[in-house]
Amino acid sequence: METPKPPIGLARNSANYGDREFALYLRRSFAKSMGYSQAMLDRPVIGIVDTGSDYNNCHRTVPELIEAVKRGVLAAGGLPFAFPTVSLCEPSLFPTSMHYRNLAAIDTEAMLTAQPMDAAVLIGGCDKTVPAQLMAAASTTMPCVQLVTGPMLATPFQGERLAACTDCRRYWAAYRAGKVSGERIAEIEGRLASTAGTCGVMGTASTMACIAETLGMMPPGHGSIPAVHSERLRAAEEAGRLAMGMLTRPIRPADLITEASVENALRVLLALGGSTNALIHLTAIAGRRGIAIDLRRLNELSDTTPVLVDLKPTGEGYMEDFHAAGGMPALLWELRDLLHLDTIDVTGTRLGDRLETPPAFVDRRYIREREKPVSPVGGLVALFGSLAPRGAIVKRSAATPALFEKEARVMVFDGLEDLASRIDDPALDVTADDMLLLKNAGPLTPAGMPEAGYLPIPTKLARAGVKDMVRISDCRMSGTAFGTIVLHVTPEAAAGGPLALAETGDRIRMSVAERRLDLLVDEATLAARRAGWAPPAKPARGWDRIIADQVLQADQGCDLAVLRPNGE
Repeated sequence: METPKPPIGLARNSANYGDREFALYLRRSFAKSMGYSQAMLDRPVIGIVDTGSDYNNCHRTVPELIEAVKRGVLAAGGLPFAFPTVSLCEPSLFPTSMHYRNLAAIDTEAMLTAQPMDAAVLIGGCDKTVPAQLMAAASTTMPCVQLVTGPMLATPFQGERLAACTDCRRYWAAYRAGKVSGERIAEIEGRLASTAGTCGVMGTASTMACIAETLGMMPPGHGSIPAVHSERLRAAEEAGRLAMGMLTRPIRPADLITEASVENALRVLLALGGSTNALIHLTAIAGRRGIAIDLRRLNELSDTTPVLVDLKPTGEGYMEDFHAAGGMPALLWELRDLLHLDTIDVTGTRLGDRLETPPAFVDRRYIREREKPVSPVGGLVALFGSLAPRGAIVKRSAATPALFEKEARVMVFDGLEDLASRIDDPALDVTADDMLLLKNAGPLTPAGMPEAGYLPIPTKLARAGVKDMVRISDCRMSGTAFGTIVLHVTPEAAAGGPLALAETGDRIRMSVAERRLDLLVDEATLAARRAGWAPPAKPARGWDRIIADQVLQADQGCDLAVLRPNGE
């Protein structure tokens, strides 16, 4: 007796009416009301995740990408169904897009598993959208292809090129320092993002696109294609065809997101001089597969992985330059002896087979040779010590080396409101030799772990010419930012970590060489402070309460505990 074939297309995931045949009959009836023929409804179904939104500039091209994916699906004999999920735009969300990344992941996972589809194409681009989609995919058995919207183009303007958001931060810092007028900053505002797409530098969106490509969740070379290039639409069409191909040759997220591919992604993150945010996201994605990222292992990898990509915010180029220079295939070629070569991608191709021949062309201005790196060591390192027992992150490729080894007095800000109210006070008791510390801005707080770790230089110091200081916090910074900034201090202050006990006037010692971050306060004093500390009150209800009850610390990716394997 033959084993019955599993259902495909609309026959999958039938609604619970107590009668499967009726459920399918009703589903077909409603589908036919949308004008589909029976022949079309008999085809396999490819779901297309639609994250387009009038609030999301990064996703302005999603409608045309959906149409291109549909072409690929239809040409391969499938039936494409697009469906909306949460769309996350970094500057459009209060308190911060990070606060809603896990919500988007829940939404995407639920829709992938609840609706009838045989495979899916995930369309995303903005900073937290792609991580949310990869987290969702990793939690399912659904064959998925990641498609990113792509980076914006840099705009030539009065002898330089501009693209959000490193240039926006550079000009804003000059404006705060009194070196750029109000008229000039308003003029620049209209030139920073003049095409569709994600930030045009190696910020979080671009870093995550490169990581998705390294994990094998998209075809080689797709991560860096500019949003407005016709090649981006051809990539979308190919994504549709690939999703159909997975029906006869299933490749599931578990086949792609493995310990080996995650370590490859860490190598790439370091070689890119990529975003600190990407470490949190990769940790969350890997955590969905039960794979832990050890920050001490990160340090080992960082010491043996050079920075090879010369893009802003750590260099001079833009994402369009990286793509034209050879993109990820060229970078992976340079790193080939450091990578696990048995990993595969959505095409089913083994990485080692892809790297048997060198790329036809590499522009060495943007993708350096191993012998001539931007830096001989990786862009990120983790620090540990009495202030950060479970770790903190510094992006040394974007920092000032003269500040790497420093002991100094600290100026403490107790939350975002305190920072905003005092940072520009002319009477602020701060000098260029001090460190700045922001606490109570981590994932457990109502602030939602914002990109506030890029504490502004106090106005009186900025106007005196100070361009960088050591800044420490339990929150994040934009992948487009730069400076000697220590982030993701874990445990955070709201969890009762040592950061909660730091006070203005304390001394802190930072040593990048020794991977140390220590609060130089005696135990008796800390014990007295700890006795007077109380955890913040939890929100009464809603998503904020779920976050307060479930969110994990930065070293576990800030995921919700209940969403990890076995709800741990």
